[in-house]
Formats: sequence, C-alpha cells, structure tokens
Amino acid sequence: MKTRIVVGISGASRAALGIRVIEILSEDAGCELHLVVTPGGERTLRHEIGPDALDQLDRLVCQRHPIDDVGASIASGSFRIDGIIVAPCSIHTLTAIATSAADNLLIRAADVSLKERRRLVLLVRETPLHLGHLRAMAAATEYGAIIAPPVPAFYLRPRSVDEIVDQLARRAIALLDIKISRPGTEWMGLSNGGTISSKCPRPTER
Repeated sequence: MKTRIVVGISGASRAALGIRVIEILSEDAGCELHLVVTPGGERTLRHEIGPDALDQLDRLVCQRHPIDDVGASIASGSFRIDGIIVAPCSIHTLTAIATSAADNLLIRAADVSLKERRRLVLLVRETPLHLGHLRAMAAATEYGAIIAPPVPAFYLRPRSVDEIVDQLARRAIALLDIKISRPGTEWMGLSNGGTISSKCPRPTER
C-alpha cells in the first residue's frame, strides 16, 4: 500500500508551505494524500496564492474532504494512515488539538492520530507568542504531537523565498519519517581542520 498522509491547511499565513508539502509528497514520494482545508485556510490560499490554489491542490491529492464531514474516512482510527501534517497550523487549530475540541474534520483527524500513536506534525505559525500559545504547544507535545514552527535555516544559505519554502517543507516531511529523493536539509558540518574519510558520503550539490 502507498504511504498514506493527511495534510491539513488552516488559516495562518504561509499557505505556500501546504502547497509545497503536497507537491513533494505527491510528485516525489508518491504518497496517497488526503487534504482538509479550513475556511480560514481557503481564504489565505486565495489571498496569498491566488483563486486557483484549491484547484491546483485537487489535482495532486487523492481526496479533499469537506471540513465539516466528521464522518469521513480519515476521522476513524481504523483508516490506516502514516501521519498527519498541518501546514501551516493556526493557533486556533493548535489550541483545538491541544484541548481535544474535535468539532471539525481536521481536529478530529488530528485527535485520532494522537490516540492511535501516529505522527502529527504541526507547523505552528505565530509570533510573538504569549503564554496561552506556549501552553497549547506544551499540551500538544505532551500528547505526542511534533511542534515545528516554520523557521528558515539560514545556514543553508537560501537564495530565494522559493528555496526557503522548499527547505521548510522538506524538513517537515522528514519529521514524518518519509524518504524523499532530495531531503535538502541535511547539515554536513563546517570544515575545521579535520580529515574526511573516503567512506563518508559527500554532500550533494544544492
């Protein structure tokens, strides 16, 4: 069976991250993808990407589920998935997950992922953070979620916004333990006078 992943896009800025995650999982990893987009996520996609953003995503996923369809396949623990990634993840969605307030399909699917001990990666997009945000992050982490704010890795010396988005998406996918052809995030270290054996793999060109 193909690797089966649920991708959620909620109403926070950086909607391009969700699109890039789906592109990589679909075209590179060949995953079976199930998509859930909140109303806020739809609005952000239209504003940041354009009016055809959802149509673009529909061509890449196996199924896009309505946000209010709490009886969908991904709402059940008997529907085997390999993980969920919410990119980006709004504070509203984070808080609902942290409090098990499963009143829509995305929260329900995330809650099921936690109870079934499956991977749940949340790209929480907010700054600065107040104590309520931090407590919600701590609670979700205690339940088993992985909190991964989309912070660029400047040590990789990105040359464009597209490279930053791509690096963040690939790093998030790595947290799902999914192998892709070009992870793009592996730090090989800075040379400081040591020797490198011929047995060590060389970093690939970026």
